[in-house]
Amino acid sequence: MNLSDIKAILDGVAKGEIDSDGALERLRSLPIEDIGFAQVDHARALFQGNPEVVLCEGKTVEQVVAICRSLSKASDSFLVTRAFVEAIDALRAEFERVEVNELARTCFMPPPGGLAITGKGRILVVCAGTSDLPVAEEAVVVARAMGNEVDAINDVGVAGIHRLLSKREELWSASVIVVVAGMDGALASVVGGMVSAPVVAVPTSVGYGASFGGLAALLSMLNSCASGVCVVNIDNGFGAAMAASRVNHLL
Repeated sequence: MNLSDIKAILDGVAKGEIDSDGALERLRSLPIEDIGFAQVDHARALFQGNPEVVLCEGKTVEQVVAICRSLSKASDSFLVTRAFVEAIDALRAEFERVEVNELARTCFMPPPGGLAITGKGRILVVCAGTSDLPVAEEAVVVARAMGNEVDAINDVGVAGIHRLLSKREELWSASVIVVVAGMDGALASVVGGMVSAPVVAVPTSVGYGASFGGLAALLSMLNSCASGVCVVNIDNGFGAAMAASRVNHLL
């Protein structure tokens, strides 16, 4: 089902040809689009509040482009994460509006009329170190694509904690905070102890030998003594942003 199909349903409601319950039932039963190797979910936003997002990893260039083509026909928009160079080049060639963030490895094509801000407050992404920026940038792009006002504070890890303390007004004014940190992951506990807003912690795989690819940061965040800190998987900036967006839309 594309936008014209949805418009036809809404026109039917306006004309009295379809009652609201009937329209809701049709919209909840929106078909997926079978493109052979994928079942593209055009109804995701009706159930989860956000559209389907394309994860590039494990897909061919042709598969990524085909899925984005299907999404763009239905909603004039799409978001791709963990994009590799060849996929980025192909998407740039086919979609002139696509916005590429090479550090975040994302490709986002906003709706033609611009992106509406539907979140109630402001999401703040706090990044411990420059090495954590790819994950933090992924969180920023995804949170913005989901209709949120987003700010970022970078390079404020606990190795120089005075850098974080100088940003306390920004921390206190945020509605939801995403904290991205590798090494010992201590930044999540520090931020969690400073604010009343929900904190979504993202451990990264950055660190020396005994960091075990982010496991040390993950365990540190899971064992945080600060209340209100929730934790997503290692390097999962996408998941953190989606969780923060849902909270921000419910405020």
